[in-house]
Amino acid sequence: MSTSTLDVSALEPSVAAVTKAGMQQHASPRILAIANQKGGVGKTTTAVNLATALAAIKKRVLLIDLDPQGNASTGLGLSPQDRKKGSYDTIIGKMHIADVIVHSSIPCLDVVPASIGLSAAELELVDMPRRELRLREALQYQNLPYDLIMIDCPPALGLLTLNAMAAADGVLVPLQCEFYAMEGLSFLVKTVERVRKIFNAALSVQGIVLTMYDVRNNLCRMVASDVRDHFGAIVYDTVIPRNVRISEAPSYGKPVILYDTKCAGSKAYISLAREVLRREKKLQVQSRNI
Repeated sequence: MSTSTLDVSALEPSVAAVTKAGMQQHASPRILAIANQKGGVGKTTTAVNLATALAAIKKRVLLIDLDPQGNASTGLGLSPQDRKKGSYDTIIGKMHIADVIVHSSIPCLDVVPASIGLSAAELELVDMPRRELRLREALQYQNLPYDLIMIDCPPALGLLTLNAMAAADGVLVPLQCEFYAMEGLSFLVKTVERVRKIFNAALSVQGIVLTMYDVRNNLCRMVASDVRDHFGAIVYDTVIPRNVRISEAPSYGKPVILYDTKCAGSKAYISLAREVLRREKKLQVQSRNI
């Protein structure tokens, strides 16, 4: 199934429940960094499709592509013309973030694309003052009209990812169900702890989502069980399956939710959006009670 515009009515009826559980308006948007230092775990796929699922239920979402590979920008169908300016220009201080935002073809979903200069940003940031806080400061000085800002991080724990974590309220971790998952996740959690102590006291691991799950694979089931035993409630109930439609969708410049609304991958990301909203609502209640 292939469509050119997002037809919310084509999504499964249970999506209506997400709206009822949705986030209240914030004075400033919540910021989530989608991060994992390991490549190929479904990080960008999760960023693109979760952002799309949230936008489908009328949440105003800004997706910041902070990965020099620019896969999130590609996955949302942005042309080279749309990507001449973007996150690079903001993070090095050339342009305000409001001036590099691009409207996607999906209502309620905007993008700060990865421009061509982003690959050099790590080197340029080394000699800049407050190099770890460039993105946070860029976002703080703007009154951005979004419910949620999501940052797609590169598959590394360098200065770009550090900027994302310093700017974020929470980190959402896509985790592939494979042998080295726990080792890499433990290292990432330690990095979050360091960032919290030094740069961002409000930062937390907002959630861990298991990706590329194959129920027929014994190792997948063992890893999923170990992760849940070790990290408990911060692991989402929703599991993203290994699904060929998810893999095909980026080559058409579309999220899987647009490419095939009825496939298992689309349904999983819709379910994940529901969980993210419930968790956000719970965090709001907790913050009001402090």
